[in-house]
Amino acid sequence: MGKESKSRGFFGWFVVLVILALVVGAVVYIIKKKLDHGNDNKPTPVPGPPGAIDHKYAYALEIAMQFFDVQKSGRLVDNKISWRGDSALTDGSEAKLDLSKGMYDAGDHVKFGFPMAFTATVLSWAILEYRDQMEAVNQLEPAQQSLKWITDFLLNAHPSPNVLYIQVGDPVTDHKCWDRPEDMTEKRPLAQVNASVPGTEVAAETAAAMASASLVFKTADSTYSSTLLTHAKQLFTFADNNRGSYSEKIPEVATYYNSTGYGDELLWAASWLYHATADQSYLEYVTGENGKEFAQWGSLTWFSWDNKLAGAQVLLSRLSFFGASGNSVIENYRKSAEDVMCGLLPQSPTATSSRTESGLIWVSEWNSLQHPVASAFLAALYGDYMVTTQTAKLTCGDHSFEPSDLRKFAKLQADYVLGSNPLKMSFLVGYGDKYPQYVHHRGASIPVNATTGCTDGFQWLNSTKPNPNVAVGALVGGPFLNETFVDSRNNTMQTEPTTYNSAVIVGLLSSLVTTSSAVKSFG
Repeated sequence: MGKESKSRGFFGWFVVLVILALVVGAVVYIIKKKLDHGNDNKPTPVPGPPGAIDHKYAYALEIAMQFFDVQKSGRLVDNKISWRGDSALTDGSEAKLDLSKGMYDAGDHVKFGFPMAFTATVLSWAILEYRDQMEAVNQLEPAQQSLKWITDFLLNAHPSPNVLYIQVGDPVTDHKCWDRPEDMTEKRPLAQVNASVPGTEVAAETAAAMASASLVFKTADSTYSSTLLTHAKQLFTFADNNRGSYSEKIPEVATYYNSTGYGDELLWAASWLYHATADQSYLEYVTGENGKEFAQWGSLTWFSWDNKLAGAQVLLSRLSFFGASGNSVIENYRKSAEDVMCGLLPQSPTATSSRTESGLIWVSEWNSLQHPVASAFLAALYGDYMVTTQTAKLTCGDHSFEPSDLRKFAKLQADYVLGSNPLKMSFLVGYGDKYPQYVHHRGASIPVNATTGCTDGFQWLNSTKPNPNVAVGALVGGPFLNETFVDSRNNTMQTEPTTYNSAVIVGLLSSLVTTSSAVKSFG
């Protein structure tokens, strides 16, 4: 009987101790939760100069940058691509202009001014935001050189305030041939927009390219920078005063680079001109009646060569982040940029369903990688604006996200491109052990020592052998929605690279090379 009482006593004390432990644990948990809640808006520390380099992204950036060299037209200087040489030296001669520079658009030999200007604008943006990161891995100078190769062409293509040459080469004639650019013999006619044949979107995009590039070269070459800015102002005025879509005025361009509207380019160009000049008239342009007409607040769009709205929203959100706004309309742009970010984040209540099973943003079967890479570039930028300004949270409905979530999304898209996908294939040619071998690219497909004319070169298009030359740095079209990929030269939908793809992948990789941060001022 005594032993039983003693046992019950011990058991009673044990129960009391367990209850006491639970109470103490609950109190500690509640206190911790309150402390954590109090820290919800604690900002992330702002990184200093570029820190430890992520060699995966650094190497990928070095590879991606080289496709600009692959695509160069004209008399090549310090040529780094062994199978490339001088080409298109007489381009522009029919108008007594030197249009030999610039870059071929894709796997063919046409120079399309609209996507080429977009390439320059995005490349400028990447340099302006991630100059330190690029310099840390020795890619700043190559980026600037490639940019200038394009802007030299754009300057020559704008011989007077209301005339802009927007295309070199006839796509129909060009596509009847399969030859190396060095061996071209077909005619290279020019197309232009002017006061009688307006092309608002291409003129405005070229203005954006020149305005952004003027900031890139402002310190290194102030004279060149001033020249770019003068042309940018003229082109914007021309674009705005002579409104009309180039797709309607020059219908043949619609087959290849059809524009869905020019309002986004006007806002995009004005935004860049404001950053380049601090002229309030450009800020008033995007915040006044034109903003109301073209901004499409609340309508989610995909950043691309054709649609610049998401890019303009992120660019203008800089003014809000870095304290130079106070303008309620600028806050509308920032809110629209936040909506874009919320659509991209996979855990957001407003996440887009436009993605593959593995998480790649997927919008179009043609050149499918353009949209995820461009979206990831914008996400990296926006996250870095948050980090730099110590903005702790992004609110999406009843969820909140941190800058690190945007960076995680950007890395997911980049890693998919670099081989973390069901095919275990890199879509960046020259990166990794497995990448496309049958890239739809004339120069890459034809042996350097081959003698071919316009049509007998098609034997190389139809050859079952891999390309003899590596189009290093090419970002090919990419996978279908079901994440399959057919590596065939005739599969232009998936294996053809574009120069503007290179601009967005260079921007994305530059953001991931090292620590997350953005510069506060382009000036």
